Amino acid sequence: MNKAELISKIAENAEVSKAMSEKVLNATLTSIHEGLTDDESLTLVGFGTFSVAKRAARKGRNPQTGKTIKIPAKKVVKFKPGKNLRDAVNN
Repeated sequence: MNKAELISKIAENAEVSKAMSEKVLNATLTSIHEGLTDDESLTLVGFGTFSVAKRAARKGRNPQTGKTIKIPAKKVVKFKPGKNLRDAVNN
């Protein structure tokens, strides 16, 4: 499913126009983005939790040359699905 299909699905389920559902989706994504940028986590009960984790610097290997390279530390976004989502996917 892509963004346009998601907007259509939201409009259908919420019985609103596609323009309104697009505004709501964009506002939701912006709010999630802003929260994660501020190193906050976002928990949607039954759906899951978005969080920011710090990945330490480490050594890696260039697969083409075999040379050891240094991979810098960085922050990554993690998602842990909630029980309802896990159960829905597994059935």
